[in-house]
Amino acid sequence: PLQAAERVDSRRAVVTLPPMLALLLATSFATSAAAAQPAGWERTLDRVVPAVVVLRVSAPRSFDTQIASSTTATGFVVDAEQGLILTNRHVVQPGPAVAEAVFLDHEEVELQAVYRDPVHDFGFFRYDPEAVRFMPPTALELAPDRARVGTEVRVVGNDAGEKLSILTGTLARLDRDAPVYGRNGYNDFNTFYLQAGSNTSGGSSGSPVVDRSGRVVALNAGGSSRAASSFYLPLDRVVRALDLIRAGEPVARGTLETTFLHRPFDEVRRLGLRPETEAATRRAFPNAVGMLVVGDIVPGGPADGVLEPGDVVLRMEGRPLMGFLPLESILDESVGMEIELEVERGGEPRQLHVRVGDLHAITPDEYLEVGGGVLHELSYQQARNHALPVRGVYVADPGFAFARADVPRGAVLTAIGGSPTPTLDAAETALAGFADGARVPVRYFRLGNPRTEQVSVLTVDRRWFHMQRCRRDDRLGTWPCVASAPPPAAEDPRATTVQLPSLGEGRLDRLARSLVLVRFHVPYLIDGVPGGRFLGAGLVVDAERGLVVTDRDTVPVSLGDATVSFAGSVELPARVVYLHPVHGLAVLRYDPALIGDTPVRSADLHVRDLSPGDEFWLVGLTPRDRIVSETTRISQVEAPELPLPRPPRFRETGLELVTVSDQPATVGGVLADGRGRVVALWASFSTQRGREAESVFAGIPSELVRDTVAPLREGRTPEWRSLEVELVPVPLAEARSRGLPEAAARLLEESDSGQRRVLSVRRRVAGSPAARLLREGDLLVSVNGQPVTRPREVERAVAGEKVRVRVVREGEELELDVPSVSLTGSGSTRALRWAGALLQAPHRALAAQRGAEPGGVYVSWAWFGSPASRYGLRATRRIVAVDGVPTPDLDAFLSGVADKGDRDSVRLKTVDLEGRVAVITLKLDLRYWPTVELLRSEDGWQRIDRSDSAS
Repeated sequence: PLQAAERVDSRRAVVTLPPMLALLLATSFATSAAAAQPAGWERTLDRVVPAVVVLRVSAPRSFDTQIASSTTATGFVVDAEQGLILTNRHVVQPGPAVAEAVFLDHEEVELQAVYRDPVHDFGFFRYDPEAVRFMPPTALELAPDRARVGTEVRVVGNDAGEKLSILTGTLARLDRDAPVYGRNGYNDFNTFYLQAGSNTSGGSSGSPVVDRSGRVVALNAGGSSRAASSFYLPLDRVVRALDLIRAGEPVARGTLETTFLHRPFDEVRRLGLRPETEAATRRAFPNAVGMLVVGDIVPGGPADGVLEPGDVVLRMEGRPLMGFLPLESILDESVGMEIELEVERGGEPRQLHVRVGDLHAITPDEYLEVGGGVLHELSYQQARNHALPVRGVYVADPGFAFARADVPRGAVLTAIGGSPTPTLDAAETALAGFADGARVPVRYFRLGNPRTEQVSVLTVDRRWFHMQRCRRDDRLGTWPCVASAPPPAAEDPRATTVQLPSLGEGRLDRLARSLVLVRFHVPYLIDGVPGGRFLGAGLVVDAERGLVVTDRDTVPVSLGDATVSFAGSVELPARVVYLHPVHGLAVLRYDPALIGDTPVRSADLHVRDLSPGDEFWLVGLTPRDRIVSETTRISQVEAPELPLPRPPRFRETGLELVTVSDQPATVGGVLADGRGRVVALWASFSTQRGREAESVFAGIPSELVRDTVAPLREGRTPEWRSLEVELVPVPLAEARSRGLPEAAARLLEESDSGQRRVLSVRRRVAGSPAARLLREGDLLVSVNGQPVTRPREVERAVAGEKVRVRVVREGEELELDVPSVSLTGSGSTRALRWAGALLQAPHRALAAQRGAEPGGVYVSWAWFGSPASRYGLRATRRIVAVDGVPTPDLDAFLSGVADKGDRDSVRLKTVDLEGRVAVITLKLDLRYWPTVELLRSEDGWQRIDRSDSAS
């Protein structure tokens, strides 16, 4: 077998392509390509090309060896009357698929997947022949017997993103080992492959390999990335399957759960083949160069304990086996029956009996959707890849819930909540027995390390995502779903009292009683959040009310599940009650009654001026909920200018943060004085490093923490009024060069702040009054008659609905009345999952960082394998019209798409972050991507299903 450098063509093509690169077959390309061929081939290709189609396939769910994706490939008509198209298995997909075929004249028809072989790389789609109205296609004839070494062939398909490619090749081998595509992916076996030097690549998967007569001699399947070699699947078993499908009969497939290898005589001789056996074999088969040998045997399969690796196979049911074709013929005809095998084991002849299994029975054809993930029974493909029994529940996609529990894709679940899960039925029954939010231990192992079980705690999710069972129906070509049983009601939580450990230092013990570990999990990535899992420290600021303050790098949005952990002993759920709209503070609330008599105390916030050189304690938490502390000194107190993140998300501006000279590794904590009073919250801030998000730590002065939580302690919602500009300090020397009058400069120099700087407008928040009245570069001298040199001074002055500002613009002093804007602390409170895109109202960061005017519907995320991903509805775009009707908000958008049904087309006018306008079209897929609304109310977030998945 080749090494891992070989790969299935679709691996190069499994990307979501823009509509303009959807690779439609073009008549002009067909004509020019055919004309470039020799005369005999020109006539042949004129007959072949009309039968070849472009396949556009979306896999809406990860399943078995393949992940959710959108891809383009090739297929060709093999039965025009029944509308059957042949292509590769990895194109038809082992799991759900939504597919279309585009014919030569650009007619587009919907496809249904009717068969994918469990082992070999071929499958069939079906279309409605009456749907092709303008150019009824002809079918190509399959002729496996015409494949011979030296045969000149053409591969007619959609190669490397070209609309139509006709590649030349010559069959060099008919007995090549099946290519190996990787240990964790799909691999073909128990068949020979054909090899040629046509050098096909992505998009040509499923192309017909035709000879000069125009008959198909093989199916293009894969290629090598190390050489110009292409690998073709022989068609003998394809012809059998096609005949059965045409007749409406099932395609029986038998298996011994064993991999057979074809090995040359010199190797078989070393395995112990007797000389007389070799001589007899060579006489009976003069052209033979080797024999079949038993390779891998799946544990627990029919051949386990009967066959052994290295057995040389002589006969099956009395028929000599010199190749794979007679082997598979006998197995397919003997499903459920006992057959006789004659082998030589180390030179000793043996007669063995084994019962043939059903290959379809060990190929998963149903899945369970739960917590945004996909579970199904372990497939024969993966069991064979890793020498495992075909047993257990495979995590094809961990989704939200299992990723939260650190259970990865490719894990095999062995127990949930103490109940074994050998089957999908067992897993569904176990999960359905727990209430939403229940914390349940799960046992699993990774495919690469099956002998080591791991245990994680799963938080059962029945709130953010539905739970349903979906099973393949080849008559419909879909996977109808049935909702799982509703969860039981959650039990009333019980109070838990824990003892907090003593750290041997009074001040440290007092601080430790106020520090908690905060975990936050985001099921839907709104507001540009860079991930779904966050960990940080929180500070209890009101133990009676259960108020905890943390940073907005730990709790970036209000949509999610929050927990607070006390000394690593007890973890409680918490709710987001306030997100500071401008600065990096978030406030959570837990139920104090659930902590019992645990000695939690409110932190003592101490407001004081902080200056470089001041010495404090930095007391923080590690990711394992351990207290660490270190004496440190303040190195500077400055408002940092963090780079603009992409995509836009919350970014700290205008706040003087405290940095220190020495800091232990923590996820957050506090800066405290010698009496244990908190002078700053040691917080994390999200920033950008190239394309990646990263975090930096600094201290938020206690003054802002106190002012934020004071109204909440009184039962009021904090009110924050903003001038809606981003201010940066400019040295007075530079300001003078920019036209700052001397009188204004002296006023700032003599101000109480003592700062030798002036604030300059860096950015304006689009759509705000300030955006109309102020300009970038304005020098801000005073607010309401008071000179200002720090952003925090401006924030204190902006208390009313209107403020009077004095600015210098290009040397001219202006007095302006600028209305302030009241900002809420709720964050985004509504989102919509539509066509596989996550939609919301444009959040403030768009206007503040990119100058995007308010209005439209913002795309914050798109799921792979969805219509949004397939047709290019990218994140960070705004939808401003549907079918020509403006959509200024979510309600207008919902109204615009309300009458759209499954597979209906929608025309969207979009605007990107740079203001470029584009119009895209997409087809809805309400079966796999129903419309779901997420809405925050006083009772928390709720999911509203606006369109049900079809059954």
